[in-house]
Amino acid sequence: MNIHHPAPSREEAEAALALLRHWADAASREEVAALDPALGPVLAGQNAAGYPELNRSYPADFQPDAAYRASMPDLQNGPASLIRGAKALIQHVGISNFRLPIRYHTRDAGEITLETSVTGTVSLESEKKGINMSRIMRSFYAHAEKDFSFAVVEHALEDYKRDLGSFDARIMMRFSFPVRIESLRSGLSGWQYYDIALELVDVAGVRKRFMHLDYVYSSTCPCSLELSEHARMTRGQLATPHSQRSVARLSVELAGGKRLWFEDLIELARSGVPTETQVMVKREDEQAFAELNAANPIFVEDAARSFARALKQDPRVGDFRVLASHQESLHSHDAVSLLTEGPTFAAESLDPRLFQSLFHVG
Repeated sequence: MNIHHPAPSREEAEAALALLRHWADAASREEVAALDPALGPVLAGQNAAGYPELNRSYPADFQPDAAYRASMPDLQNGPASLIRGAKALIQHVGISNFRLPIRYHTRDAGEITLETSVTGTVSLESEKKGINMSRIMRSFYAHAEKDFSFAVVEHALEDYKRDLGSFDARIMMRFSFPVRIESLRSGLSGWQYYDIALELVDVAGVRKRFMHLDYVYSSTCPCSLELSEHARMTRGQLATPHSQRSVARLSVELAGGKRLWFEDLIELARSGVPTETQVMVKREDEQAFAELNAANPIFVEDAARSFARALKQDPRVGDFRVLASHQESLHSHDAVSLLTEGPTFAAESLDPRLFQSLFHVG
């Protein structure tokens, strides 16, 4: 026989809840959980997991002291037992695209402050869990306002290599460098921007310095030029050779005691391939540019060798690499070339997207 009990009234429920809370005030979290884990959220100061109710308001006035900071967990610098995956040496671990203003010395314009994207990495031994990446950023802020160019890199690298206890380290600083360029014939001038990167590599205490430059130029196809002239001469047919915007990345190891300025590397590139894209153009400049291209028709392999010849002639340049990409107006694909000098840049395997990075967006 089923016996139906009448539902308790609200007053009875409130009284029962008050009695339960009164008991919970003197009970431990374990006793509350043992009675019924679901009671936690119902009871003041308790939750289902047995933890105290947490404050959900941001404590704007809280200031941690040294003892509190020392008590905080630090998983990155934890023991080797926390390592996940293979206990293997990591050649590079750090930060990328950390941005801040850096002052640079220039050959022609004195000091200039440019927004700079920093990549900083160190090697990580197989028995170390991780690194404190914020130290890399703090190292740059400690020097960025008092030093210039490679001096920033040298001092920052020394600091975080020491602080992080690493054998090897690498820093790269990327920025867009403005140079005022005159037009070919009209006398106008405008700002040309060059993507430049400075790189310092420290391996086993041996340091090497590198400069990278993206140089944008026009390439007129020699074959297309000759075929166009053939159509004019044999059939009186108007034809134009195809040409396209092209990009070369020159990466050079800095050698010798004399400084290679940003402007110097740009001029080396221009001496190799003079058909640099223009900034300010009137009709006479456009005609001059057409004549300049016709005087310098160039395949992508010609471009790589022309840049290489210019670099070889400068004693401030050690090993180097030339990447060139002619982004064809005739074909649906690009024509590319890679030339290296010396062992520094030699590589049997290439990044699958290496040549795709040679794309100028203006």
